[in-house]
Amino acid sequence: MTEDDLNSQHDQARDTGDELREHEVRTALLGLLAEVGTATATEAAARLGYSSGLCSFHLRQLARHGHIEEAPHNGGRARPWRLRQNTTAAGGPAEQEFGDLARGLEDESWLRWLAQRDQAPSEWRHDEAFSAVTYLTPEEMSRVADAVRRALAPYQDREQRPLARPDGARPVALITRLFPLLPHGADEEGQA
Repeated sequence: MTEDDLNSQHDQARDTGDELREHEVRTALLGLLAEVGTATATEAAARLGYSSGLCSFHLRQLARHGHIEEAPHNGGRARPWRLRQNTTAAGGPAEQEFGDLARGLEDESWLRWLAQRDQAPSEWRHDEAFSAVTYLTPEEMSRVADAVRRALAPYQDREQRPLARPDGARPVALITRLFPLLPHGADEEGQA
């Protein structure tokens, strides 16, 4: 299959409203690269359950948009990819860009859900969106995040192991953002 064939398939998928799958694949690829460091399209396909051609196409698109880059390798046909290396410092620009991209994809998926949920099967037309504000110490905030991760752990392997998914299971966005609320102005700084 040529790159033109993949581009044609990509255009057809976009025309039929399959943009959700496109974001799902790219988000999964970015998450995999964040987890393992480097991966080829074939390795990504084996881990994520997509075809190597689909992974190859989306890896090239992510590179074209500057989110990932080819990792150093010894030549040959295999092309390992990694998150773009802007800096080696934790919390630096590359890590922040990845977070910004992931949040943008999350927000885009949420807006698509709001606009199209009436098209979902009736049993899927609800969501479980909620938010809360509470007063926590930095240590308590970390414990809450760990508790959420532990609650999700029994379901995490379903992304890489499609046979582990029960009948009727669909991809569901699970988004948690814990962050301190900063004061709006100098008059509120003493209340933090």
